[in-house]
Amino acid sequence: MKTSFSLLSLLILFVAVSCKPGNKVDQIVKEVRDAHSNTVIVAAHRAAHNGHPENSLSAAQHAIDLGLDIIEVDLKVSSDGVPFLMHDRTIDRTTTGTGDPESFTWAELQQFHLKMRDGTVTDEKIPAFEDILNLVHGKVMVDIDIKTSRLKPIADVVAKTDCQKQVIYFDDDYESLKQVLSYDPNAMVMPRAYSYEMADSALQIFKPVAIHIDSKFYSPELTKLIRDHDARVWINALGDGDALIVDGKTDVAIKELTKYQANMIQTDQPKKVLEYLKSNGLHQ
Repeated sequence: MKTSFSLLSLLILFVAVSCKPGNKVDQIVKEVRDAHSNTVIVAAHRAAHNGHPENSLSAAQHAIDLGLDIIEVDLKVSSDGVPFLMHDRTIDRTTTGTGDPESFTWAELQQFHLKMRDGTVTDEKIPAFEDILNLVHGKVMVDIDIKTSRLKPIADVVAKTDCQKQVIYFDDDYESLKQVLSYDPNAMVMPRAYSYEMADSALQIFKPVAIHIDSKFYSPELTKLIRDHDARVWINALGDGDALIVDGKTDVAIKELTKYQANMIQTDQPKKVLEYLKSNGLHQ
């Protein structure tokens, strides 16, 4: 009887630990912060939006269901201070509305519906950043592509939802990243660089979790520099790489993207990229 009770107690303890909120994202954060890990991190561009509107709640949920590491989202702020997901300078392409996204109040933005890439109107509405963070809390990291100069409301929502540890701020405007760090000195930032020299400068200024590079100056010397500073190397599959993946040439695409040890890949084909990496021992 005593033995049965002990086994039952161990089982309950195991389940409790396994289901503890944040375990999944803690694992991801640990990998992201390990610049020398063999794991290649997968980021879903505008969330996993194949079959869903980009930058939507359903695309974020799809990313969680796929077991992805990061969702990339684009953030703007409404005229009355609500951060929300939107990429373009206007809402024309992705919603049933027209005009400058940041000229609307949050209530006005909620009058519009999101559209698929082919223009099909959905039942989904523009998501507030807070809703996205509540959905993904403890499950997947979020890469914020900053599309606004109004950063305080964004940092406030990250703090309100207790998501500081799972959010990365990305921008090529280094002053914006400095502003983010003034609100949260422990925030993870990812500067974009357009040259070896710019990457070197960003490493000195920020001590970032990663540097976003372009294929134009991708080299062994660059990735050594970045990884020697304990940062990961983020590269995009967007465009040519994703086209190869859609064409069934995932092997060619991934080998090209990782040839100099870039170890974070942003893609519009996250499911296929993740499957390839797992089957080749590059992702757990």
